[in-house]
Amino acid sequence: MPRRPENPGTCAYCGEIITKRGVSKHLDICPKRQEALASAAASSRPEETLWHLRVQDAYDKDFWLDLEMTGSASLDKLDKYLRAIWLECCGHLSKFTIGGWGGMDVGEARKSDSIFEPGLVLRHLYDFGTTSETDIKVVAARQGKASGKQPIVLLARNQMPKAVCQECGEPARWLCIDCLYEADKTGHLCDKHAEEHPHEDNGEPMLLVNSPRLGVCGYDGPAEPPY
Repeated sequence: MPRRPENPGTCAYCGEIITKRGVSKHLDICPKRQEALASAAASSRPEETLWHLRVQDAYDKDFWLDLEMTGSASLDKLDKYLRAIWLECCGHLSKFTIGGWGGMDVGEARKSDSIFEPGLVLRHLYDFGTTSETDIKVVAARQGKASGKQPIVLLARNQMPKAVCQECGEPARWLCIDCLYEADKTGHLCDKHAEEHPHEDNGEPMLLVNSPRLGVCGYDGPAEPPY
């Protein structure tokens, strides 16, 4: 079976479309990124370890983020960031582990410097009923000043995965929960078929947004960075 191509992403600095495996190489030469680093170097922010993280849904690799996190920030900050950009719907509990369910819990009060090392993979579990599982891999570290005022900076993220209407094959913008869970279909609908499609048990179709939790529990977006 041919390997499915990776979903590309967008550089958060210059907007260029890049491959997931090419993020680090692109950031090294991205003029906008270099401008941000130069501005940070001239600032009064403290020098510290800055951790490059690859974040992706544990089961759907189309959804991924590259983040940079300060070494002085706690995992609680990362939890809040993931909730804001991908997960938050009903105030569910969450935790970090090494090894997933049944693995070693890692307290959210821990500073990233006290736990991170290149190659480490944490799993973030959100909602202990209809759980969203996210892997956080430590890609690399550098010494310097944070390129933003917040402890976490978005470097790149996946482009919205392409979806086609289950009725006609045209580009889809909507998700029908009835079809997804009751009829074992994709639930993806174009504007025309979203308008005329019957929806009986789970409300009207919701707009597709760039999050792996769309359609789970009460999540419907907005899937935007918190800062």
